[in-house]
Amino acid sequence: MILKKANVLIVDDDPDVLTAVKLLLKPLTQEIITEKNPENLNWLLQKNTIDLVLLDMNFNSAINTGNEGIYWLRKIKEWKPNVCVIMITAYGDIDLAVRSLKEGANDFVVKPWHNEKLIDTITDLLDKKEGGAKTSKSVKSSTGQTSILGESEVMEDIFHKVNKIAPTDANILILGENGTGKDLMAKAIHERSLRADKPFVKVDVGALTDSLFESELFGHKKGAFTDAREDRMGRFEEAEGGTLFLDEIGNISLQQQAKLLTVLQNRQVTRLGTNKAVDINIRLICATNVPLQELANENKFRKDLIYRINTVEINMPPLRKRAEDIVVLARHFAKMYSTKYMKPVADFDNTATNKLRSYSYPGNVRELQYTIERAVIMADDSLLKADDLIFSVLESPTESIIDEDNIQLSTLEKNAILKVIDKHNGNITRAAKELGLTRTALYRRLSKYDI
Repeated sequence: MILKKANVLIVDDDPDVLTAVKLLLKPLTQEIITEKNPENLNWLLQKNTIDLVLLDMNFNSAINTGNEGIYWLRKIKEWKPNVCVIMITAYGDIDLAVRSLKEGANDFVVKPWHNEKLIDTITDLLDKKEGGAKTSKSVKSSTGQTSILGESEVMEDIFHKVNKIAPTDANILILGENGTGKDLMAKAIHERSLRADKPFVKVDVGALTDSLFESELFGHKKGAFTDAREDRMGRFEEAEGGTLFLDEIGNISLQQQAKLLTVLQNRQVTRLGTNKAVDINIRLICATNVPLQELANENKFRKDLIYRINTVEINMPPLRKRAEDIVVLARHFAKMYSTKYMKPVADFDNTATNKLRSYSYPGNVRELQYTIERAVIMADDSLLKADDLIFSVLESPTESIIDEDNIQLSTLEKNAILKVIDKHNGNITRAAKELGLTRTALYRRLSKYDI
């Protein structure tokens, strides 16, 4: 939609803000409506054809929830779900503004804003609403190097979200299968943040034993334990001022979760062998291929820790669900490895692109990358053909084996549940206890197997 044809409603209890926005947008839009009282929102939306709402995050209203902007955002989405909403926030409420994206807001702007930026944000949203201008097709680092590529709709949505949350200090949880690029996404977010010139520290916490967990993350003093031959700074302190990336967070034990939660709540670490607490200033990004909500429902992951690490959630889709990106990524890897290995590989012929598109990629982007690297190394000419593409024997056979095993395991699990429930005469509490499950987990399995 062209901005000139748009009807824009701004709701803010600050008359100066209303005046400033009206003066800015009136010459550019079809109509600009201003309103101080959000309780008139429903009436205004029903009376007028509104394309976009600029909504303040804080009001002195009768609702008095402490986050009135979220309340009225939900109401707008209830009354007019197709209306674009841009939240207006002060810098100190950025975490709340980021939360508004989860609640359905299309974007947010921080006061005081640059007029050109506000106009661009409104124009982009209206264009996207009408299927016009597309969002960026990559996430780029602060150095201009492309980190993540994609033309699919799902990736465009992710790029838009990253562009909004990267400059904030919001904690981020990245979910996705192995090989989808979670670590690359974490690095890209850091490089687009205001902490880009500070350290980016990655820790595979899932590989740490209980004995190493505290030492690795929080550090230790000399003599704290047998092999502590010198003072050692932990990863939290190494990341001071920058970003700490905790990979495989879903694999840590409940005991480790408790220690991590204490540090995140207090914003302090205490090295092993000392009682001195050290203040920390880090931006936290976590990643896992395990559905944390499922673990939480089975009492394997603390819900309070999930809330602490998950201000914003990014779901990295498997490559099979972003088919439009396969050839784009393949050409990117071909160019990268032709330069690295000094091979004159220019492109793929039709047989190669067809083969690329028809494969399921159980190993995701990582498998595609290794496939293209092998093809470039072994290529005899500049045009890669289908025969040059050999997919990993480590991935494909395993996929079918897992499917067969899953069928057998499902049958065994269903039979075991039926047997235990029958044993306890239908008493779900006793059956769940014997099976080592929570009642919630057992009910999910009953639904799964239609018992």
